[in-house]
Amino acid sequence: MEAIHLFSLASRRNDWLATRQATIAENVAHVDTPGYRAKDVQPFREVMDHTRLQMAATSPAHLELDGRARQTRTDKADSWTITHSGNSVSVEQELMKASAVARDHALSTSIVKSFHRMILTSVKG
Repeated sequence: MEAIHLFSLASRRNDWLATRQATIAENVAHVDTPGYRAKDVQPFREVMDHTRLQMAATSPAHLELDGRARQTRTDKADSWTITHSGNSVSVEQELMKASAVARDHALSTSIVKSFHRMILTSVKG
């Protein structure tokens, strides 16, 4: 039987969603800052494409390293409007992104809950 890495994948997805939500909040906080350019993070698919496999300790004598480096980077987003001050933050666009993050987080959470129930059912017999 192969190892199941769904919980690890869901954890990475939630970390990415938290990073994206923080970036969206930063954009909204700078809505009145002259010259500020809206930012966004790399899509999760690209983050996973560039994620390297981690070594696993197979014996208690092995050294453990915490190799959880953040793979997301912040990019300039395509903004709907650029004001005369050079600010490219659109509150409507940022709210739509925040809504998408909340929806994705709820989906990820429900998948993990379902998987957890499935594991418990199979263990109980």
